[in-house]
Order: sequence, then C-alpha cells, then structure tokens
Amino acid sequence: MNNLPVGTELTTHSRDPLDLVERLRKWLAERLGSDGPVAVSEVRAPAGSGMSSVTVLFRANYRAHGVDHASELVLRLPPDDAGFAVFPDYDLRRQYDAMAAAAPYAPVPPLVGIEDSTDLLGAPFLVMGAVAGRAPTDNPPYVFGGFLVDAAPAERRALQDATVDLLAAVHRVPLDRLPGLVEEAGADPLRTHMDGQRAYYAWTHARDDLRVPLLERAFDWLEDHWPADTGDSVLSWGDARPGNVLYDDDLTPVAALDWEMVSVAPRGLDLGWLVLIHQFFQDIAEVFELPGLPDFCRAEDVLDRYEQASGVRVPDLDWYVVYAALRHGIVMSQIKRRMIHNGEEPAPSEPDDYVMHRALLERLIG
Repeated sequence: MNNLPVGTELTTHSRDPLDLVERLRKWLAERLGSDGPVAVSEVRAPAGSGMSSVTVLFRANYRAHGVDHASELVLRLPPDDAGFAVFPDYDLRRQYDAMAAAAPYAPVPPLVGIEDSTDLLGAPFLVMGAVAGRAPTDNPPYVFGGFLVDAAPAERRALQDATVDLLAAVHRVPLDRLPGLVEEAGADPLRTHMDGQRAYYAWTHARDDLRVPLLERAFDWLEDHWPADTGDSVLSWGDARPGNVLYDDDLTPVAALDWEMVSVAPRGLDLGWLVLIHQFFQDIAEVFELPGLPDFCRAEDVLDRYEQASGVRVPDLDWYVVYAALRHGIVMSQIKRRMIHNGEEPAPSEPDDYVMHRALLERLIG
C-alpha cells in the first residue's frame, strides 16, 4: 500500500535490482522449464517500490521444448531490513497461497514460483507474471487527474461496479483452499482481526513510546459500536482499492495486486476499505480546491452493487468504514515515523497529526 502525501519522495530499499535478477537465472530456468540458461533484460524497479516490499520488473528470454519465449516477470521480496519497517512482519508465503487460491475465481497475476529459503537472495521471494494494464495512481492520488477522472461518468461507474464485482469474486473463494488462514482467524474472525490491529498499534509505538490519542479513541468507538451481526467470513483481500487493480482498455479488472493484508474476515472489511480510501483521496482533492470524484465509491452504491454481485447485503458498513480509517491511520502513523527517521519530514507537534487523515477520522467517530 502507498497512500502518501502528494508528491512525497520516499527512501525505499538499497538492493541492486540487476544483481537480484542475475542471481535468479538458474532458479528461473528450473521454474520456467527452460532448455538452457535464461537471459534477463530490462531490469527496473517501479517508482515508489520498496516501502511495503521490494519489487523488480524484468524480461526473461528462454527456450522451452524448442520454442522461444519472452516473459515479462515481477520479483517481490520482503522490505529491505536496512529500512524502517512499516509492518512488523512480511509473509510472502501467505500472499502467494492466497493468490493461488483466488486464481480460479478472480483475476490475479500468473504465479511462476515462490522460494521460502533465504539462500539465493538473502530473503524469501516470489516471482509472478507481469500483467498489462493500468491502475489509478496513489501518488498523486487519482482524484487529481488521469484516466479515471477523464472517463465519462458511465465509464467510471462501470469501473466502480467491476471493482465491487471483483471483491465479490474474491469472497467466493472456498475457505477450504486456505486452511491456515481459517485456523488463524479462529472462532471469531473479526475479533481476531481487531486483536491483530491492537498488536500492530502497540508495535508502532514500542520504539518511541509515542501514542496517538485519536487512534485510541477510534479503538474505543469501535468497541462501543461493535456490530451485532458480522455475517459469514470470507477470504478478505485486505487492501481492496482501485490503485491495487490493473484495468484493461475497457476498464475491466485484469489483475488484483498487493495481498500483504490478506486474511479471513467478514465481508465488510474489504467494502469498508474501498469506501474509506476513496473518501481519504476525495478529502485531499478538496483541500487543494479540486472537484475530485464526489460520486465515486459512495457507500450506498458499493453496498447495492455488492448485493447484486454476491446476493449478500452487508450490515453495518459504516462501522467497517471507521475500522478502515483506524487501520489506515495505524499504517500512516508508522509511515510518518519512517519519513521522520529518514529526514524526509519533521516530527509533528501533535501526536494526532501522525494520522494524515486526522480530520476524516475525527469526523467519522464524531
């Protein structure tokens, strides 16, 4: 995830992309079924990569069964240990297994393989196929301009509906394909998820003992308004938003990306995140006196479309939007710490300003 202040330049990882890919050539030959050595070229790191993962794009040329192939591939590793971590851990196997489970039901990148050992690159890694498509930008936020703003209202609504349909497709993945996630979620997946967020928040302030009162008030609000009916639990993508979807020229989703936050949880988790992230971007647009996209990803529209796509009406979506704002706030507070640590920003005078969307979260919890 990469929802940052407009124009922010971040310190990311220090790994040499070309060195990483060169060391992969024998491993790739085995996974791709190559008749001989794999040639790699066009090695590059996408702009902004390295905060939540190390990502490298490259081309692999090889011959398999007498036929020449040229594949566009993506290498992903955990964040560089030399950096200031945003998350306490990074489980590539979890992401890989979730994408593999979702593949028959929802568009995900084609998977080449995963390596749990650290012997080859000094860290676990996975390789997947690159998918041609475009995604609305996070930095600057897509509400500032780009293909989504330029689209006709009917096209934009079609993209919104297709994105909600994608969530419904992810939620149809049979949970018996992911027994580890099911066991982790326990008897009360929402409570387990909330406990995980409390642990994450505690981890963020363990080093500097700087607590954020606004986040703690949000925890209290959520406890006081706990949903009476959380419904069934599903495979939750976790970071469900247009910026993590590649769309083709017809604005149809062709790949769901970034599964770092995957879990088993109630359906509202993904819907609330989708609504909240757009509210966050829309608020930024209005600060800059831009119209943004006020009619995009409105809660009621998302609810209605999801019910059409899944046959399920999700209760208490407002609660899940607040929960998304809390979750996003914890992440942003750690990103703020990282930026201060790297000399990119001064420390705020008020702890609540560690939450970039402070005003939005305050408004949501009243």
